[in-house]
Amino acid sequence: MTDDELRRLLEANTERIEKRFDRVDKRLDGMDKRFDGIDLRFDGIDLRLDGIDLRLDGIDLRLDGVDKRLDGVDKRLEALDKKIDDTKAEMRLHFDATAEDLRGRLDLHAEGFANLNEKMDRVKADTDVRMALSFADTQAMIKFSHAELERRLRQLEQTAGTLEEKFASLQARIERLEEVKTTH
Repeated sequence: MTDDELRRLLEANTERIEKRFDRVDKRLDGMDKRFDGIDLRFDGIDLRLDGIDLRLDGIDLRLDGVDKRLDGVDKRLEALDKKIDDTKAEMRLHFDATAEDLRGRLDLHAEGFANLNEKMDRVKADTDVRMALSFADTQAMIKFSHAELERRLRQLEQTAGTLEEKFASLQARIERLEEVKTTH
């Protein structure tokens, strides 16, 4: 074989090898584009998950606010209970002193004693009514808060389910792409 023949043979082989490398480069470019698309999709999923995290943080803040309001209601009820207990203790002391004083004057003051009992009954009835109304209002607020929280939780669970389905679908696509990549 002459030098010219060898040179032509080498040039032909070199040209064939360069064409193969060009095809491989094109395939690799196509795969790079596909992976870039997948990266963009993952970035979108990350953004959505960040949005969900922000919403959950907002819900946590709202729940903390509800807890604080309920703590305030508890404190007010405790203060009201203390006032009622103090009033009861004071009334009891007053009644005992009055009863002691009235023992000697019972006949003279029987009508005054009856009036005092009626007045105490009215105060107690008024206090009972106010307590019942306060309790009913508190119960209504708690029921409303719980119903609203349940509704929001259901919404979040539905959104999370949808995201999980989308993520599973994307994961399946990625696995198929990886299978295609490994088979080529």
